[in-house]
Amino acid sequence: MKNFPFMKRNTFRLTSAAVLLALASALAHAQSGATRPRRVTPVQPTNTTTTTTDGANGATGSTASAGRTATPTASTGPASTAHAFALLQQKQYEAALKEAMQVAAADEKNSEAWKIAGFAEFNMKQYAKAAEDLGRALELRESSGTPDPEMERALAQSYFFAEDYERALPLLVNATKPAAGAKPDADMLYYRAVAEMNLKKSSDAERSFNEVVKADPKNKFALFYLGQLAYARQDFTAAINALNRATLADSTVAQAWQLLVSAYLGRAQSAQGAAADADYLAAVRAADSLARVKNDEQTALLQHRLRRRAAAASTATPSTTEARALTRARRRSCWPTSSSTRARG
Repeated sequence: MKNFPFMKRNTFRLTSAAVLLALASALAHAQSGATRPRRVTPVQPTNTTTTTTDGANGATGSTASAGRTATPTASTGPASTAHAFALLQQKQYEAALKEAMQVAAADEKNSEAWKIAGFAEFNMKQYAKAAEDLGRALELRESSGTPDPEMERALAQSYFFAEDYERALPLLVNATKPAAGAKPDADMLYYRAVAEMNLKKSSDAERSFNEVVKADPKNKFALFYLGQLAYARQDFTAAINALNRATLADSTVAQAWQLLVSAYLGRAQSAQGAAADADYLAAVRAADSLARVKNDEQTALLQHRLRRRAAAASTATPSTTEARALTRARRRSCWPTSSSTRARG
């Protein structure tokens, strides 16, 4: 499954640290590229814990067929979900996972044990395993008639970061349904949009990214993707508008400047006269801004070519000032006003 660049936000509220991931290097095909989406720690499970003999809060029914079988491990004392949960809160994820799996080995219907194991694996970036264990925990909860929206959201994120977008998307759609009086969750909306984009649901992705921007107007990542989607359908004006907003939100993102240069050039090719000149000059300015954040040989070559093109365009078409001066000169000297003369003016 293809991934898309620029999937990480450093303003998300659900994580304590965020690092921007690299964007794809090819500008001409800005809709392609590969990187992993950013990791966000889901809300930690509540302390509704039980010991190995308590079961899954009274849950009945079969466990998920795709689930792993827990393997007992040695322990210095009796394993319990209460202790496993305490380890999870202390960010001792390996120890929490070990103890939770001990509990699950003794009682495979203990949903809390599978849930703690899933959260521990998520924090250890073992997203596929986290999705497996959280899915098993959720099935056990649902079989007992106990819904768990918190776990469903965590499962959606686990599928998302495991790049299993087909399974992630229905959960993300459910998690982002409008609720009366509730503020839209820009984070989950963003995940939904990226999943839709990876599944080639471009129209849905664009609607979702617009919802992200409505909830978070300075979301540079959503704005970048809106520019990318508009550029892909050759709506250069829409691409320019979105990318200008993205670069205003963060002027250090090289890929946004690169795509903005291409959008201006795309619009200039279909324009004439002063409008084309303005877009060529705007492309030069965008390239100059790009050079401030990506000062390499490729950018320097781009700047050189753009300046030559802009210069050629300006000499081929007189500026407004030059045209007015020529008109005044004609009037003073009583030049003829033939069609050829008007064309030169």
